Amino acid sequence: MQESNFIRFAEVIKVKSEKRVVSITVRPLITNCTGSIYFTDLQLQEGDKLTGYTPHTEAFLKYSPNPVRFHNGVVRSGDTIIIFNLGETSNGLDCYIYPLQAMEAGSIQLSQGMGSHKVRFDSEAYAGDEFALKASTRECLRNGYPTPKHGFYQYTAATDSKHQVKLQDRKSARVYFEYKEMLKGDLRP
Repeated sequence: MQESNFIRFAEVIKVKSEKRVVSITVRPLITNCTGSIYFTDLQLQEGDKLTGYTPHTEAFLKYSPNPVRFHNGVVRSGDTIIIFNLGETSNGLDCYIYPLQAMEAGSIQLSQGMGSHKVRFDSEAYAGDEFALKASTRECLRNGYPTPKHGFYQYTAATDSKHQVKLQDRKSARVYFEYKEMLKGDLRP
């Protein structure tokens, strides 16, 4: 049986900042080769740093000796929260939203950076509710019970990580983000 080696490649696609990207077509092209080639994942993301919640299989991650880190605040209508992750790599982010007023279904949204990795809570919200989007356990909860969402679990990128919180216009909520910093490990003995 032949051993398979998977290699992660990253390329930067530069666009003119004043132009809006409507679509991208990716056509993998292999020339002058023999053997088998498998494409397992293609990922597009904003920014110039390679991130992602799932690490390459050659590296294990280990927890930093630092305690669990958290950031909290109050958001009205919407705001961008910047998290300073001092870990060496990305990690899942547990997000908690506590509405201070009633909000329409689908009006609470979270996203990364400039709007990627977006998630929307599909149910209505009332003052005192707790919405929990937990990447650590892959759960989406409202007051401790499963609730529908549309989109992705969130993560915090290494170094600084931008997170947009959008609420119904002129409504407010407390937000609480929690994560554990991760260090790079090594699979080899």
